[in-house]
Amino acid sequence: MAKKVVASLQKGEGKSFTKVIKMVKSPKTGAYTFKEEMVLNDKVKDFFADKK
Repeated sequence: MAKKVVASLQKGEGKSFTKVIKMVKSPKTGAYTFKEEMVLNDKVKDFFADKK
């Protein structure tokens, strides 16, 4: 049953987005946090190049 749900979510505009997760080190504490977003497939490299 799960296969049908996943297949229905991949129709239309959903295929043009990718969920990306970047590990970011806090300058204050030195601990790592994770920044995750849904970005357009064309903007994935820009997301990882960004130093925020």
